[in-house]
Amino acid sequence: MDPPRRRAATPRSTGARSRGAVRSDRPAGRTAGTPAQGGARQQSSRPQGQWRSWLRHHRAMCLDSLRRLIRQPVGSLLTMLAIAIALVLPSALWLSLDSAKLVDAELDASATLTAYLDKGVDEAQAQRILEAIEAQSNIASTRLITAAEGMAEFQQALGLDDALARLETNPLPASVVISPQSPSPEAMTALSERLTAMPGIAEVRLDLAWIERLRQLAEVGRRVTLALGVLFGLGVLLVVGNTIRLAVENRRKEIEVVTLIGATHAFVRRPFLYSGAWYGLGGGLLAWALLTLGSDWLSAPVASLAASYGAHYQLPALGAAGSTILLSCSTLLGWLGAWIAVSRHLAGIKPR
Repeated sequence: MDPPRRRAATPRSTGARSRGAVRSDRPAGRTAGTPAQGGARQQSSRPQGQWRSWLRHHRAMCLDSLRRLIRQPVGSLLTMLAIAIALVLPSALWLSLDSAKLVDAELDASATLTAYLDKGVDEAQAQRILEAIEAQSNIASTRLITAAEGMAEFQQALGLDDALARLETNPLPASVVISPQSPSPEAMTALSERLTAMPGIAEVRLDLAWIERLRQLAEVGRRVTLALGVLFGLGVLLVVGNTIRLAVENRRKEIEVVTLIGATHAFVRRPFLYSGAWYGLGGGLLAWALLTLGSDWLSAPVASLAASYGAHYQLPALGAAGSTILLSCSTLLGWLGAWIAVSRHLAGIKPR
């Protein structure tokens, strides 16, 4: 009878020990519903791993799309050259408008009014009128030209010293040349009306017609440049879109396979977007090179032409800001053209 009791007691003690072992494996102070620390670390590290995987895939697709372009140098170069030609003309017009702005600023600085004094005004009275003019608003600077100085300048300009020297009296009145602070037509017209009402001033000459014509021409140039920029930008989109469309058709089977195994449209679209960006960047670099070479080629003849008129003019360059804008716009246009083309054709690709 003794051996069976010992055998029956053995399982109970073993079960007790196993239950105690189970309770001892659970950390103190934690209930059964509390998650394990290892699981918490796995949950917190999962978003970081997804972010790194996303970055690795972007880097891989960027390099892979560049290698595909390098493996087809002739076709890639022709596409980039077409993009560059579409970008050169609006960029050159933009540079021309920048130079026109400099000329417009010089014209604003040279905008003046001329107040002719009465013929009977002597030098002392002319000085008092000059002080009264300087007290007016919108006056930047003034210069008094006496009747004798006006006659000397007139003789020098026309080369009629002998003929004008025979005049018994000087027919020219004294005048005041006024440079306004604001060269706008409204401000100069208001200043002219105030000066005309002043005593001792016979007439105020103000010629704004030629300045207005130049400004209207500049406005027309800006609108033409904007229209051409939009048109040639659409041309870049069409060039890149057609190139990416052919690339999508060539890789149609590959796209169907990865779509069958669960790839999203963003995953499929990514390498083509990088290809479009590379096309745009290459076209921007070629456009920058063409503009730089063209500027160097034309700088000497333009400087000689300006020197023949006694002026100094230099063709404007893109500079760091202009180059950054050109390359950014070309890259963005390439990316946008690729996105439009891929999104349109992915909707028509259905895995079979």
